[in-house]
Amino acid sequence: MQTETLGVFLKTRRDRVTPDDAGLHTYGTTRRVPGLRREELAQLAGVSVGYYTRLEQDQSGTASPQVLDALARVLRLDEAETTHLHNLAHRSGLSRLSQPEPEVLAPRVSALLSSLGESVPAIVLGRRGDVLAWNRTGHALMAEHLDYDAPTHPEMRPSIPRMFFLDPLHRDLYRNWDELARIHIGYLRLTSGRYPDDAKLAELIGELTMHSREFATIWATGDVADCTSGPMDLQHPTLGTVQVDYQVWLQPDSPDHRLEVYTPRDDASRDAIALL
Repeated sequence: MQTETLGVFLKTRRDRVTPDDAGLHTYGTTRRVPGLRREELAQLAGVSVGYYTRLEQDQSGTASPQVLDALARVLRLDEAETTHLHNLAHRSGLSRLSQPEPEVLAPRVSALLSSLGESVPAIVLGRRGDVLAWNRTGHALMAEHLDYDAPTHPEMRPSIPRMFFLDPLHRDLYRNWDELARIHIGYLRLTSGRYPDDAKLAELIGELTMHSREFATIWATGDVADCTSGPMDLQHPTLGTVQVDYQVWLQPDSPDHRLEVYTPRDDASRDAIALL
């Protein structure tokens, strides 16, 4: 599966913005498109219709940052979407996919995980959502049905996106699955823009699109999201109802590696996690 292009992303974002959103008067005329027309977007962004059309058809080469920012303003993109727009624009056509080397856990991230001990459930995720490491409480909270030592073997590393969409046991863990699914997919899209030549990432997105109807439906919306913090409501097979907040810690010298920690939101959840 090829990764997303600038033109595809622009089209999905253009369909999302109505004339009313953009301050345009349609005077009751019949429209054939759900959002803005190409010529309307081009006019609002201050570019020619021909130039914008070539952008949407992936035929224009590299767009300037000023043009991209103008398009982001008209399309009402948030920070993550704007970052994704710039990432896509800085690629030259469809990227040639290549097989990356297995990810190696960054020493500083490993040291940070060790410093947490076992009182705080935590896992370290690679760029594609593979589990690179976890402490025992993180393993017991998020994937107790898997081998604790699996992350130490690159070919056996659990994939959180695969488990989230394809593993019924893991899926049943989340009571707010629908909310988290959109965040997972939005972050995968953001990552695909950063690493358009990552064949394993493209394979993962293709596999999930083929085998999960929910993934394919949400992916088709074109939504983008960063994944930094938020609520996670769990129905744990051993502990019962547990409510936690996830928080992502990043190291500037290893931005691909995300240390995700889970903190309880109430006393009952705190007592339940203490049992781990």
